[in-house]
Amino acid sequence: MSIPDLDAHLLQLGALPQHRSRVLRHWLQALPLEHGRRPLQGFLPKALHEALPELLARWNGQLSLHAREGAADGSERLLWLLQDGQSVESVLLPPRAKSWGLCVSSQVGCAVGCGFCMTGQGGLIRQLSALEILAQVARARKMRAVNKVVFMGMGEPAHNLDAVLAAIEALGSEGGFAHKQLVFSTVGDERVFPRLHAARVKPALALSLHTTKPQLRRELLPRAPALEPAWLVEQADAYARASGYPLQLQWTLLEGVNDAEEEAIVALLKGRYALLNLIPFNTVPGLPYRRPSWDAARQLAARLTQQGVLTKLRDSAGQDVEGGCGQLRARIQTERVRRIPIQAVSA
Repeated sequence: MSIPDLDAHLLQLGALPQHRSRVLRHWLQALPLEHGRRPLQGFLPKALHEALPELLARWNGQLSLHAREGAADGSERLLWLLQDGQSVESVLLPPRAKSWGLCVSSQVGCAVGCGFCMTGQGGLIRQLSALEILAQVARARKMRAVNKVVFMGMGEPAHNLDAVLAAIEALGSEGGFAHKQLVFSTVGDERVFPRLHAARVKPALALSLHTTKPQLRRELLPRAPALEPAWLVEQADAYARASGYPLQLQWTLLEGVNDAEEEAIVALLKGRYALLNLIPFNTVPGLPYRRPSWDAARQLAARLTQQGVLTKLRDSAGQDVEGGCGQLRARIQTERVRRIPIQAVSA
């Protein structure tokens, strides 16, 4: 179901814009129906009020919880089954400085084919609808508080741009999220930057860079648009300055591959309105990359910061439960006989 389909159904039930907004707030913020100073009965048209329980059940029913696995760092991986039998993952991120984050998926699979990512190994299966994206947030908020949503799960958001931006607009209005609490992550696509500039809800931007070297980037991200890293950084920096939210640059550290570009990183990023996130590779069985030592990564982050590139070293969430994107889905697909205990399925 798309957002226009949802709107058309609400219109048939007599909803005006204020009714639509109230109903979506209840769903996306996981609010009880009795919440609010003005009761829904008497505020909503009678037909809409009577249909509301069925509507909420239908929207939440875009996906069902198949597995929920907690990690020692406080993260939880959620595997959702979609109505057509496909599956996607979300991650409840470890709490950080009053931030309760949720990482959501935008596609089943991914077409970019990053060599260090489990999701990319199987290619793209299909797009998620805006409602399937929003349902990940609504369902997760029934489990715990969520005040930040990052589009860094399965899929490349730029390849499902209409649905992702529709979901972001709903989350930034009826979902109650500040714009900077919504993070659009991309490997880089020419279509992204003008759409973000024109969007009513302008999310923070995260750019998956991973290297300053054009040839190495083509090897690591074989089906990403062949855009120069310098051009991508220039475009992303311009959007960050226009939106007022610092650019987040994602750099998966691969030992012996992209962990010795210190001089080039400084030349490219010094003076940018940006934060460089160094993320040591989350080990994926069968892939040819190695995770560098924590000490080596920490020293690199310190040297870059000293040279004028604001850098943070971030550990990948859920190391002890195969926290890399797509790993839980891949494991369960190859172990269909095994049943993973499900907690809080009613959430």
